[in-house]
Amino acid sequence: MSKYSIFSLAKQAINYHEGWEKVWRNPEPKKHYDVIIIGGGGHGLATAYYLAKNHGITNVAVLEKGYIGGGNTGRNTTIVRSNYLWDESAHLYEKSLKLWENLSQDLNFNVMFSQRGVYNLGHSLQDMRDIQRRVNANRLNGIDGEIVEADELKRRIPILNTSSQSRYPVLGASFQPRAGTARHDAVAWGFARGADSFGVDIIQQCEVSGFIRENDQIVGVETNRGNIGAGKVGIVVAGNSSVLADMAGFRLPVTSHPLQALVSEPIKPVLDTVVMSNAVHGYISQSDKGDLVVGAGIDSYNGYGQRGSYTVIENALAAIKELFPVFSRVRMNRQWGGIVDTTPDACPIIGQSPVKGVYINCGWGTGGFKATPGSGYVFAHTLAKGQPHELNQAFSLQRFSTGSLIDEHGAAGVAH
Repeated sequence: MSKYSIFSLAKQAINYHEGWEKVWRNPEPKKHYDVIIIGGGGHGLATAYYLAKNHGITNVAVLEKGYIGGGNTGRNTTIVRSNYLWDESAHLYEKSLKLWENLSQDLNFNVMFSQRGVYNLGHSLQDMRDIQRRVNANRLNGIDGEIVEADELKRRIPILNTSSQSRYPVLGASFQPRAGTARHDAVAWGFARGADSFGVDIIQQCEVSGFIRENDQIVGVETNRGNIGAGKVGIVVAGNSSVLADMAGFRLPVTSHPLQALVSEPIKPVLDTVVMSNAVHGYISQSDKGDLVVGAGIDSYNGYGQRGSYTVIENALAAIKELFPVFSRVRMNRQWGGIVDTTPDACPIIGQSPVKGVYINCGWGTGGFKATPGSGYVFAHTLAKGQPHELNQAFSLQRFSTGSLIDEHGAAGVAH
C-alpha cells in the first residue's frame, strides 16, 4: 500500500469517513408512498428490495425508529439452516436457504455466507428418534441432511466431549451440510443498498406513533417526522409486533421475550462448524475473527428489554463447558440481548391483518435471521399481489381461529 493511500485512510478515519460515498441515501419522507414498511431490520429491508426488484414497486419507504441494523438483525447468532420438521416450515426456510446461497451475487455485496454445516445434538434415545424423523422428513422434501453417530461425530469434531459419563451424553446428531452462518450487519447493509438503488426511501430515526384511518381502512402512519400517507402498510418490527398491532386496532397471539447471546475473546481456529443442542438450550460457532459465538434459550419472562437475566447465560455456559471442556478457560468479551416474538405453534405470521391496508410479518421466534431473504421474498409478493405466496399461505393469522396450526415447537432442534 502506498504512503498516499495510508494517509488517505488515516484522514478518513479522523474525519469519520465523511468523504466516503454513502451506501444509501438519507431522504426526507414524501407525503405518500404506495407501500410503507415499518421496521428497518433484515426482513423489512428484504421486503422493500424484493418489492422493487421482483414486482416493480419502487415508491416504497422503510421507516426505522433507530438506525439500520440496530435492532434484532444485529443481535443474534447468525445461524442459517432449513432443517425444520413440518412441510410448511421446511419449504419456506429452504426457499430462504436457496436465496442465501446466491445472495452476495444478487446484492453485489458480500454478506459473508459460510456454508460450514450445522449439527443438532441428540442426548437421549428420544432425541435420536426425533432426529431420525426430522432428517427423513427433510430428505422427502429434497433438503439435505444426515444422521451422524457418536463415533463419527467425535472424529469430525475432536474437541466435543462425547463421554458417556458426562451430564449430557452425546449419542449422535443430525447434520445439514448446506447450513452455516452469515454476517448479520452485512445482510442489513446489502439489502439497504440494494433497495436504495431501486429508489426505495430508507428513513432512519423515524418512529411510528399511530395510524391514519379513513372509514375502516388504514391510509397512512403518524411519525415523529410528520404524517405519511400509504396505499398499504407492512408491519415488520420483530419483538414489537404486538405494540404496532395494538396501535392499528387488532391483537396478535404473540409474546415477546429477551434472547441472549455472547462472544468470547478471539482464539485460534478450533471449531469449523455450528453445534446446537436443544436439550441444553445452547449453541456455539466460531466467527471469522476467532470469537466463540454462544447462544442460549429465551428468557422465560415477557419483556422488550434488549438485555437478559444472568441465570440463562450461566446455565448455557455451564452446558457449553461440559460439551467443550477445552473452552473452560476462555474469557467472554461481551453479551447482548435481542427481542423475539413467539407464537403458540412457534411459526411466523405472514399475511393480511384484520384491518384493511395493513399486512403483518412477525412471530419468527428464534428463527428470524435465517429466514431473512425468504421472508422478504414472500412478504413482498403478499404486499404486491394482495394475497399470499404459496410458501406463506399456511402462515396466515387466521390459522389461530381455524385451528390449522403448524406445531413446530420442539421439533426443529431450536430453543423455542
